[in-house]
Amino acid sequence: MAKRFVLIVVLALFGFRSQAQELSNAARVSLLTVSPGHEELYAAFGHSAIRIHDPLRGLDKVYNFGTYYYNQPHFYLNFARGYLLYGLSVSTYDRFQGYYAYFNRQVTAQYLNLTHQQVQQVFDFLENNARPENSMYYYDYFYDNCATRIRDVFKQVLGEDIKFEEHFTKNPDRTIRQLTDHYIEKEFPWGKLGIDICLGLPMDKVLTDNEYMYLPDYLYQGVEAAKIKKDSTWLPAVENERVILRSRPMDYPMPWFTPVLAFSLVAFIGLILLLVQVKKGWLFRWFDFILFFSIGLIGILLFLLWTATDHHAAANNFNILWALPFHTIAAFGLIKRNPKRWLNWYMALLIPYSVILLVFWNLIPQDLNEAFIPVVFLFIVRAFAIIKR
Repeated sequence: MAKRFVLIVVLALFGFRSQAQELSNAARVSLLTVSPGHEELYAAFGHSAIRIHDPLRGLDKVYNFGTYYYNQPHFYLNFARGYLLYGLSVSTYDRFQGYYAYFNRQVTAQYLNLTHQQVQQVFDFLENNARPENSMYYYDYFYDNCATRIRDVFKQVLGEDIKFEEHFTKNPDRTIRQLTDHYIEKEFPWGKLGIDICLGLPMDKVLTDNEYMYLPDYLYQGVEAAKIKKDSTWLPAVENERVILRSRPMDYPMPWFTPVLAFSLVAFIGLILLLVQVKKGWLFRWFDFILFFSIGLIGILLFLLWTATDHHAAANNFNILWALPFHTIAAFGLIKRNPKRWLNWYMALLIPYSVILLVFWNLIPQDLNEAFIPVVFLFIVRAFAIIKR
């Protein structure tokens, strides 16, 4: 019985120690900021993580709030409905560094000016949140992501011992769309197009400095300007910083086939078809069917994203002004040899409606992508062609 009692005590103490490991005085907390990548759209915004390094304990962990899992039950359904489950994952620093070295991404470390007790508190908080029952959260593109979670970790753990400056950005009064465009409009114009189609008026909200920190670069700036209370004295939050992984200079090709060019070509084809129709009398019913049906489907998708999902950024989407869902009904009328009379009235109304839309394009509260302008022009051309035939 005595041996069993000793064994139970030893195991209990070992389990407690493994859950709440005590760090040495050499332990440090650093914010890792990864430079924007060129391999995929999601990488273009950069990345943030927290590193805790204790050389005396042989501990070197990186905590990453930007992990998503495809093997979740009903992943695609939940993704479509806006239930984006992300999680906090933990890896060794060597694995973290190897991954970003492979993709030629620079990593900058900001070493935080924390006491030993504060380092321990951050470590304990992260370890607890990394447990399977605590690690998952509902992701939001702009208000609850891998960068904002790190900001909130410091706020929750340090409480009144950390102060983020109210005005730290060099580019104040920007909207979410403007900040997002800065990272993707040149290298990923088609990705920008998809974002501009699916995400509505909430993207055009002017952000506070605190809200800028949804982007890793601005989290970096926010922490750089912050203050931490250390032994009753307010000090800069960052004790020192260092580039711990340098990227190699490389030239990345910029895409030449942009949405503006692509849709302008389609609009030009629509104009040529009108001229051929006038001269030859040929009809192009299938072209008009594909045009009206596809744009109408986009309108239906936007309406569903707005009303039937929890994608908050997809609400109040003014793209529905040019992507009218009613176009899908008109499309089936266009392939008939003897279309109904209402179709002519529909096209007759569509022409002035589209002209007015173009005239007031820049007055619409939502910043619409300029690539959609040729689409609206194409509707004017094809509506005229349909009335004529």
